[in-house]
Amino acid sequence: MGVSASRLLNTPVFATAQVLTGEKVLEETEIKWASIIEMPVENFRREQEFVLTTGIGCEGGPELMEQFVQDVMDSGASILAIATGRHIFDVPDRIIALAEKHNFILVEIPWAVRAGDILSTVFIEINRGNDQEKQSIEEIRQDFINRVLQEGDIQEITEILYRHTGFPSMVTEYDGSMRAFYKVDSAIVRAVEEGNMKRPKDYEINHYLGLEGREHRLHPHIYVYDIEGERWCRTLINTNHRKQGFFWFHPAKSSTINSFVMNVVEHAVTACALYFVKENAIEMTEIRLKDNFILQLAKESNGEDQLLRSKGELLGYDLSLPYLCVVGKIHSRKKERLFPDLEEDNPPTSSLQNINYYIQKEINNAARFLSRKTMTTFDENEVIIYLETDPARYTETAGQFLDSVNRRLNDLLTEVGISWGIALKREEASGFHASYREAKSALDIGISQDGTGSRTFYKDTRINRLLLAVAEIDHIGKIVEETVGPLADYDRKRNTDLIETFITYNKYNGNVSQTARALHLHRQSLLYRLRNIEALTNLSLIQSDDVFLLELTIRLWKMKKLENSYKDA
Repeated sequence: MGVSASRLLNTPVFATAQVLTGEKVLEETEIKWASIIEMPVENFRREQEFVLTTGIGCEGGPELMEQFVQDVMDSGASILAIATGRHIFDVPDRIIALAEKHNFILVEIPWAVRAGDILSTVFIEINRGNDQEKQSIEEIRQDFINRVLQEGDIQEITEILYRHTGFPSMVTEYDGSMRAFYKVDSAIVRAVEEGNMKRPKDYEINHYLGLEGREHRLHPHIYVYDIEGERWCRTLINTNHRKQGFFWFHPAKSSTINSFVMNVVEHAVTACALYFVKENAIEMTEIRLKDNFILQLAKESNGEDQLLRSKGELLGYDLSLPYLCVVGKIHSRKKERLFPDLEEDNPPTSSLQNINYYIQKEINNAARFLSRKTMTTFDENEVIIYLETDPARYTETAGQFLDSVNRRLNDLLTEVGISWGIALKREEASGFHASYREAKSALDIGISQDGTGSRTFYKDTRINRLLLAVAEIDHIGKIVEETVGPLADYDRKRNTDLIETFITYNKYNGNVSQTARALHLHRQSLLYRLRNIEALTNLSLIQSDDVFLLELTIRLWKMKKLENSYKDA
């Protein structure tokens, strides 16, 4: 901040000094440095400097003195003080006229005043001014922070900035939506939300920002835009490597963007970042509570008592509505990488978390489109959804809902797929838990039977559940092991896929050509596999009873395998 020329010239050491020109700008002129300079000026000066000279070298004529004063003014100095009585006895009228023309402060100091005392006083006053600025900045910082910590709104940050700088300001989300503004015309607000702005030319930006604040750390992060005839500055609000939004401010034409302004704006941006962090923390706490509540509904077989219903109401859920349960399993369509589209995130974040964000967003959009309430949570690579439904038409509701979700996700996450299992929640104690178990069972059966990307209703798995019950009979289990065991062992040891080969062969009703195309095999390679299957099982693939026995035992074997993996999980 330095010291104002008015304050400096009112100190005792300048009691005998005479202000020759620039009296009108004493209050607004700031001094940050001091030096003694004689001819030539060259580069031995700084902007906003108090320059003291004895006039050595200017005795040859007023032209030399005039050039010296011109060079000092061109350097951006704040004051030129001339010590008279030794080398220069009177300041020439043409020098006074030159300084007056440029509204420049010219001071005459008697030779008897020691240069050391002058410089000492200047530095003391500059340091005092800097200390006062630091104290003022610290008070402003505390004001910003206290407003945020004391449950203040983000709107108050824009009001505090205006109080200390006179700058209108705005806060927007990263997507451009408006969060707060103060002393801003509605046309400006609308233009910012719609993205109607343009960047001025570089030289215009440099001229607009000026030179005083260019050394501040915030300066390189300020971008300038022309909006509805006004020139606005914008800087990013960043929290934990996350781009939260933007802080906008509009310096008046007569304002200087100096270090004080930069510090106030920086503290305003910091306060906004703190506000977003606080807001995110509250939101994350609420999300965690909701996640835990839905996981409790799904995975614990507690009855739906009044306490559980009341807890649901506090979180915004109505457990009295009829629901269906949808369980989805997230998988990558490329085996070699897990969620490759999101592996290059910068800063590093969990790919699964990014995917969950988009899935949650599309679930909300689909539910809003169907005017249905939902309860959603994620558990590792599994998404659990309770969707409000009409029990008599729940298959139609689930179909419309998942069609909407899948349609958008297929465009957004091209390398990620989701398999779904659906079950209707029955009106009974632990109905949420039972429907989750059924939807999860349908999901696993669907993946086992149709592969990833399947959509399976629990009501359509009756044959699979029947087979699972049959597989529990001991002597049938022995037949399954005797028939399928050799194939499974061969596949494991030789890294082949005879079981899937038979399933595909049977799917195409024994058509060798269609099976070969489906498995991307040469016809002779397929025939070789089929002969191996017959040799290992002692069954003939041209005998209908043998084919039926092999199909049945393979299905029983897969269901038993699925049940075991389900129990382990």
